[in-house]
Amino acid sequence: MESEAQLTKMDLNLESQLQIERTVKKVDTKKAIKRYLQKNCSCSFNKLKNLITGFFPVLYWLPRYNLKEWILGDTISGLLVAVVIVPQSIAYALLAGLETSSSLYASFFSCIIYFLMGTSRHISVGIFSLICLLVGQVVDRELLLAGFEVDEDSQVTPLMTNNANNWNISSENTSMRMNVTIPGLLNIECDRKCYAVSVSAALTFMCGVYQLLMAIFHLGFVSKYLSEPLLDGFATGASITIVTMQVKYLIGVKLPRSHGPGSVVVTWINIFKNIHKTNFCDLITTAICLPLLIASKELGERYKDKLKFPFPMELTLVVVATMISHFVNLNEIYGSSITGPIPTGFLPPTAPSLYLLPRVAIDAITLAIISFAFTISLSELFAKKHGYTIQANQETYALGFCNLIQSFFHSYASSATLVKTLVKDSSGCQTQLSSLVSAVLVLMLLLFLAPVFYSLQKCVLASIIIVSLRGALMKFRDLPKLWKMSKIDTMVWWVTMLSVTLISTELGLFTGVTFSILCVIVRTQVPRTALLGRMQDSTLYEDQAEYNNLLSLPQIKIFRFEAALYYANKDYFMSSLMRKVGLNPILEMAKQKKAANKQIEKKKVGKTFNGNINQEQPVVLKELIPKLYNFHTIILDCSTIQFLDTVGINTMKTVLKDYDEIGIRVLLANCNPSVIDSLNRGEYFGENCKEMNTLLFYSVHTAVQYAEAKQSALGNSSV
Repeated sequence: MESEAQLTKMDLNLESQLQIERTVKKVDTKKAIKRYLQKNCSCSFNKLKNLITGFFPVLYWLPRYNLKEWILGDTISGLLVAVVIVPQSIAYALLAGLETSSSLYASFFSCIIYFLMGTSRHISVGIFSLICLLVGQVVDRELLLAGFEVDEDSQVTPLMTNNANNWNISSENTSMRMNVTIPGLLNIECDRKCYAVSVSAALTFMCGVYQLLMAIFHLGFVSKYLSEPLLDGFATGASITIVTMQVKYLIGVKLPRSHGPGSVVVTWINIFKNIHKTNFCDLITTAICLPLLIASKELGERYKDKLKFPFPMELTLVVVATMISHFVNLNEIYGSSITGPIPTGFLPPTAPSLYLLPRVAIDAITLAIISFAFTISLSELFAKKHGYTIQANQETYALGFCNLIQSFFHSYASSATLVKTLVKDSSGCQTQLSSLVSAVLVLMLLLFLAPVFYSLQKCVLASIIIVSLRGALMKFRDLPKLWKMSKIDTMVWWVTMLSVTLISTELGLFTGVTFSILCVIVRTQVPRTALLGRMQDSTLYEDQAEYNNLLSLPQIKIFRFEAALYYANKDYFMSSLMRKVGLNPILEMAKQKKAANKQIEKKKVGKTFNGNINQEQPVVLKELIPKLYNFHTIILDCSTIQFLDTVGINTMKTVLKDYDEIGIRVLLANCNPSVIDSLNRGEYFGENCKEMNTLLFYSVHTAVQYAEAKQSALGNSSV
């Protein structure tokens, strides 16, 4: 009676203790929620100040600007970046299929907005060749769908004669011109140039919206699926596409732009078919410009430590080529293709067309992710180099507002650019004040200087574009090294590059991402497995296939599975384990049952002295059949198993049960806390974890010692 009373009293004490713990937890939870609400929902002057300075970092660093030490470097770097922007803006307009003024608008607004909102001190945000290519492909597609056909001189030929549902086609000069009315906000008549700008504005607007949503919901992790080999393969494939598009300008052959899958192959076929139409004036100019640009890049890289700033070869060529073309009159005498008129001044802001937004919404996803990925990776690279940190989410806000605001000013999407960033870094840039200097010079070009480049040959611009892609094209040299490091990453590079080149830019990127994810899945489905041995004179255990002179334990098998154990690889786990230890417990049990049945049949044949059949005796399989295997314990090294799902837990329980039925002990070692927790919840160690001390060990060596001691004790008891 006393013992029963004591047990009842202990139960009451335990129940009251649990009740107190639950009450304390509730109080702690309420306090935590209250502190969180006070911290995040209260308003104060300091919080408002931190919010504003966090959203506009310029308000934080500009009052602390060291005028004496930084102003010279920022001014020089701003001037040099503007020098690079001038030829690139004219050249990249060819890629985007837009007017040069759109490139200048993009460069101007991105410099201003990133100056206000960016957290990186060194990167330059503006027009980028790969982004221009993506924009140009969407613009060309929409022009064709609207009924425009564009040749190399951006002349227009009507393809549609009537489509009253969406378009109002004017009859004025229909042989060379077609006007359309865009429903939505842009309820005005547009020719080819106007419509192209409307498409790029809608695309840029959606790109900015996506990037702002990425910042608001902290979706920057999406870019983590774009691995470095994938991005390199994409850049190389896109560079090959860009080079293909520029070859016709290099040799002066007039060809329509090809679209859709296989456009690169089609373009090269058309080039060789029309090679006899080469304009020798353009060819000679190309033969002069390309070697000069390449030599300038090579010498600049070789002597970059001795040069205070790189020589502006692009701008020099643009100026000299423009003067020669103008005074020699290359366009009229030799038929050389030139840039043509570049409008000056600012057009009034216009809202993007609501009609075009859904048409480009899917294309903008690729644009937003690629732009974000390049910007963040470049920001982190230079922040690490110069010893400061960036705020990735604020960078996304800055990029999103760049694109969102630019879309109202007849511009197109922006991104961080490697060439201009390298110029800033090598010329002593200290802060984003250099971007403000560049923006002022671009503004001067927009207002006054743009018409100067009327006579500039397109082959010069094409040469500048091709040489600017030199870094991406040189990635082929890194493939042998990449192959030695990782064959799977090399395959990702090749698949992405070939898909982008031979199919299309967007589908190629999707193919590369899909293949990269499949590679990760395959790595977890068919991971590496190993049978471990002990290193001499130590307590360490390693793969016997990788290390020599490892000691094999005579009666213990140590198995390591180097991946998470989940539903997709549980069969591979089972088959690998049975193959490595050399024993299938299911087959072994079947053999033992078959042998046991034979033993029973032999006993049934015998009769007692009175003629009755002997009663069947209980049969123990382990006693009837001699063991055909020479080990008694399997140790699972779980150090490389990151997690278990429900299928993985059941698989571990099946292994434990099946091998136990044939007399083999299964022990676990080096499990991380999440794996132990999963096994606990799956009752792997029995109810209330009664068997944990006999199944789970914190190192392989302690598991080995336990198995040897257990077997030794069993041997002594049997004797």
